Amino acid sequence: MTETRLTEYSHGAGCACKLSPAELHQIIDPVRSHVATVHPDLLVGISTSDDAGVYALGDGRALVQTVDIFTPVVDSAEDWGRIAAANALSDIYAMGAEPRTALQYLAWPRGVLSFDLAGEVIAAGMDVMAEAGCTVVGGHSIDSPEPTYGFAVTGLVNVDEVVANAGALPGDALVLTKPLGIGIITTAIKRETCPTDLASAAIEQMATLNAAAGAALSPHHARAATDVTGFGLLGHLREMCQASGVGAEIVVDSVPVLDGARDLLAAGMWPGGSQRNLKWIEHEIVTTLLVDEWKVLIDAQTSGGLLVALPEEEVAGYIATVPGAARIGNVTSDKTLRLT
Repeated sequence: MTETRLTEYSHGAGCACKLSPAELHQIIDPVRSHVATVHPDLLVGISTSDDAGVYALGDGRALVQTVDIFTPVVDSAEDWGRIAAANALSDIYAMGAEPRTALQYLAWPRGVLSFDLAGEVIAAGMDVMAEAGCTVVGGHSIDSPEPTYGFAVTGLVNVDEVVANAGALPGDALVLTKPLGIGIITTAIKRETCPTDLASAAIEQMATLNAAAGAALSPHHARAATDVTGFGLLGHLREMCQASGVGAEIVVDSVPVLDGARDLLAAGMWPGGSQRNLKWIEHEIVTTLLVDEWKVLIDAQTSGGLLVALPEEEVAGYIATVPGAARIGNVTSDKTLRLT
């Protein structure tokens, strides 16, 4: 018997399967002010395209809620479960909150893939939820031609410690907590052309929780944060800038990228989600650089790091607290996305 390769059953990989930003705006924009999205206790809703919703409980605390599901990003059932759980938890961490409960979602092709394999996915996801101190309280499953897995997660945060994507100020520093290149690498994994050591490094990065990065937000007075996933670094930066009414300048050579990812990109490992991202944002980028010099910045990430805007005097302390974090640029007042 040959080992099952889960990516063979997926049309894409992980967060690269998300609808493009242009498609999502077409769907969401008409209902951003719908009566169902408005409530006096709703602190963060869909109007600013943030990572999670925040709802005040009236006692100084707030619920933080999010949902993330995706198709197989790697071939191992265990690794897919770990990555899906870490990815879903990231939205909670990006708001400065602590995860408390989670609901699982599983779509599984009955009669095509074994239920034992599904059990491996779920067990691994629960292991990561346990690592995060998050209790899995239930879930939902359906028969589907394409396997899909993920979680709806609820967290808690003090109202005065909520970190949204809408608070960045001109002069703030921008910090990224994980290197880019995941979409490129997972495309190579799906095509069976990724070096084993690079695949292993990418898998471990995706399965690593953003707990430390999230816990450090409030102590270091972060003004805005978002996790970098399917829209790539520049796509999520664009959402932060629009929500905050600011612009940004990124120093391309300062952006960390997984070793070997650029070589794979040069060899044609460029996921469909990243291609859609580039088409959506290319005309908004102000730069003298060639597209090939910066397009890794729009690569669709799965379980990527946090992008954080914080005061200049807090940068060193935040980076010292969060392993792998790097300063990549600054928030500006001119409302453009500039690459140097």
